Amino acid sequence: MPLWLDLLRTPMAAPETPVLRRMRRTWQILCLLLAASIIFLDPLRRVLGRAGPCLVAAVLIGTIVYTVLYLGRKQRADLRHLQQWEGAE
Repeated sequence: MPLWLDLLRTPMAAPETPVLRRMRRTWQILCLLLAASIIFLDPLRRVLGRAGPCLVAAVLIGTIVYTVLYLGRKQRADLRHLQQWEGAE
């Protein structure tokens, strides 16, 4: 069988569970919130004073931590799925 056809038949990722779907959507919202907080940093600083940049830093740290958690869980699910798929052959 040609390599390209074999690659088409190989699953690339695990099916998304409800937990992973919720984590992915939360992660996307955090990324959008981070982008919005950076874009609106000056208005945040005017309204909140010195707490504005601290709020942006907190969103940044939260996004980083959640990214590590999400990617770790996604990687484990993908590896488990690929091992099951390989074992079925």
